[in-house]
Amino acid sequence: MEIEALPYELTVCKVRSFDEINTRAVLFFTGKTDEEISLVCTVGDVPVTALEREDGWKAFRIRGVLDFSLTGVLSRISGILAENNIGIFAVSTYNTDYILVKKDNFDKALEALGNNGYTILDQYINGGQV
Repeated sequence: MEIEALPYELTVCKVRSFDEINTRAVLFFTGKTDEEISLVCTVGDVPVTALEREDGWKAFRIRGVLDFSLTGVLSRISGILAENNIGIFAVSTYNTDYILVKKDNFDKALEALGNNGYTILDQYINGGQV
C-alpha cells in the first residue's frame, strides 16, 4: 500500500458556524455533532474567529481509492504508529483515509510505516525530501 505525505501544516480547531470556513481552501475537513463543529485546515486558513485551535499537525493519505469492503486499513496503520508512541487524528473521505500526526512525529511516522512494508511517496524523512 502506498502512503503519500502531504506538504501542508495543519490545524485542528472548533468554529461556531460553517460560514467561517474558507470553502475554497486547498484542503479542509469538517465534522458537526450536537456539541461542536470541528475543522481541519491549513494553518493559513484557520478562521480568526475559531473558538479553539491546535496547530502543529502534518498529514499523509493512503494513495488511491479504497474499496469500502477493505477491512483493517486504519487499524494496521494506527497499530504501527501506536507501537512507536505516535498519536493520530484520522479523517476518512469517500476515496481514502487521511492520518494526521503532530509534525514533531511526522518523519518518525513515515519511517515506521516504511519499515513495515508501506511505500512512502513524496517523503520528507529527516526534514528533507528524498
